[in-house]
Amino acid sequence: MFSLRSWPAYAAAVTFLTLLPAAGANAAGPAELPPPLSAEAAYAQLARLDVAEPGSMSGYSRARFPHWIQQGNSCDTREVVLARDGADVKQDENCRAISGTWHSEYDSRDFTDASDLDIDHMVPLAQAWRSGANTWTDARRREFANDLEGPQLIAVSASSNRSKGDQSPDQWRPPQQSYWCVYSRAWIDVKSRYDLTITEAEREALTEMVGTCRMDGEA
Repeated sequence: MFSLRSWPAYAAAVTFLTLLPAAGANAAGPAELPPPLSAEAAYAQLARLDVAEPGSMSGYSRARFPHWIQQGNSCDTREVVLARDGADVKQDENCRAISGTWHSEYDSRDFTDASDLDIDHMVPLAQAWRSGANTWTDARRREFANDLEGPQLIAVSASSNRSKGDQSPDQWRPPQQSYWCVYSRAWIDVKSRYDLTITEAEREALTEMVGTCRMDGEA
């Protein structure tokens, strides 16, 4: 869950009536995930993931993955990610982002209104359900849906997030091809952290996408 070690600036993430910049706001536009695996490590982890056919959607509901939960100081997970991924973000007394700028990495679009953004689950909830999360406790699913320590959550344009839906990388990739390196590494990282399975087509797509990385320093 929320890690003061990983994200110390968010210990005071909320800005009150004075409307000071949100703690942890970036100086530049592009969102920065918690660092995913390196390309080399991603290749290694990809080879270790179990390959299996997608499981049944029987019993699935987004309610089985409680989100967005409170993270302290009146901030829920969505508002923490908006503050982390934006620049010059200002929040009201309820921790709602009322101004700032955000760059959607998926489609390289810029925004100044937080309502135009979704917080994407890198590995979608339904996709996780089909690849092993159906056997988890609700507490484990809650952790997955609000994970601020791994590269699981990112602020992106609502249109790109909804275009993605619950599709895996063999079915959908970010329109901005330059982001494929980070996207594939983050996807593999999350699947590895949570011991989720992949399909053969998913593995082939991820191998191709990691291949877009520059091995001397990633994308």
